[in-house]
Amino acid sequence: MTRLHQILIGLLAVQLILVGLVFFLPKPGQAAATPLLGATKAEEITSLAIRDDKGTSIKLAKGAAGWTLPDAGDFAADSAKITPVTVKLAALKAGRSVAQNEANFKRLQVADEAFQRKIEIGTAGGTSYTLYLGSSAGGRATHARLSGQGDVYIASDLAPFDVNADAASWINAAYLDVPQADVTNLTLKNAQGQFVFEKNAQGQWTMPGLAPGEQFSTNNFTTVLTYASSLRMTRPLGKADQPSYGMAQPTAVVTLKTKKDTQEKTITLTIGAKDAGDSSYIVKSSESPYYVKVNDYSVNELVTRGKVNFLQQPAPGATPTATPK
Repeated sequence: MTRLHQILIGLLAVQLILVGLVFFLPKPGQAAATPLLGATKAEEITSLAIRDDKGTSIKLAKGAAGWTLPDAGDFAADSAKITPVTVKLAALKAGRSVAQNEANFKRLQVADEAFQRKIEIGTAGGTSYTLYLGSSAGGRATHARLSGQGDVYIASDLAPFDVNADAASWINAAYLDVPQADVTNLTLKNAQGQFVFEKNAQGQWTMPGLAPGEQFSTNNFTTVLTYASSLRMTRPLGKADQPSYGMAQPTAVVTLKTKKDTQEKTITLTIGAKDAGDSSYIVKSSESPYYVKVNDYSVNELVTRGKVNFLQQPAPGATPTATPK
C-alpha cells in the first residue's frame, strides 16, 4: 500500500465520522424529544377540563364506571371519543422549542388568557398539568405550551378541534328516540291550546273535534311528530330540577302513547324555559332522569303551533273533504 493510498483511506474514515455526527447527533437548538407530560400514560389520565376561546367549558372525569360529566349528575360520557384524546396527550413530545419569548405566546394563541384550548389534565397519581393549544403550525401540527413553562412546542396530530369544549362532542347526544310507527296518539299542549291526534284503524292520523269545513293537514302534523319523537341534546344538566328550568309552567307538554306488539307505553316530554343566552330550551323526558338543553329549532314547532297550523286551507271555490275517521 502506497503512502497515497493510506492518505485516501484516512480521508475516507474522517468523512464517515463526519457523516455519523451529522445524522446521529442532536441538531443545534434541538432538545431530546421527551414526553411533554413526563411519564404519564394515557390510562393514568383521570380528568379533563376543557375551555375554548369563546368561554365554553366542559369537565370530564373517569371513575369506576368509566368517563362521566361530573357537573351534570355524572351523565355518561363516551369513552370511545375520549380515549383517543388521552392517547394523543400522553404522546405529545417536547422537541425543538419554536418560541421562548412571552411576547410570542399571544400571537401563537398559547398565552394564559389568549388560547384556542386550555386543557387541565388530572392523573391518578395526583399530578396535574395545564396545556394550551394554539394556532396551526401546518398540517395536523399545532402550537402547544405547558402552563408555567417558557417554551412553545409543536404538537403533532392534535388540533384544537380534536378537543372541543361542548358537551355534545363527548356524549351520545340522542335524548329521545321513539319509532314513529309505534306512536298511536299524540297530545300537544302549549300556549295556543291543547291538540289531540289519533291514528285510526287504517293507520292514518286524524285530528278529532274539527268543525264542519275544517280539514286536517297530515303533512303539517308529521313535522310535529318528527320533532316530538326524536330529540338530540346539546348538553345534559343533571337530575335535579331547578326553578330556572321552568318546569312548573312549561312552554309545551307533549304526550306520546305508543304500542309495539301488545306493549303499551305513555311518554311525556316537558319543554321548560328558553335560555336566550344560547337559544336553547330546557327539556325533560319521562324516559330519562336527566334534564337537558336542546337547540330551539328542535322544539319551536311544539311551542308555537296552534290549531290553524294543523288545518289544510282549501283552495278558493273548492269543497272541503271530510276528515278521516
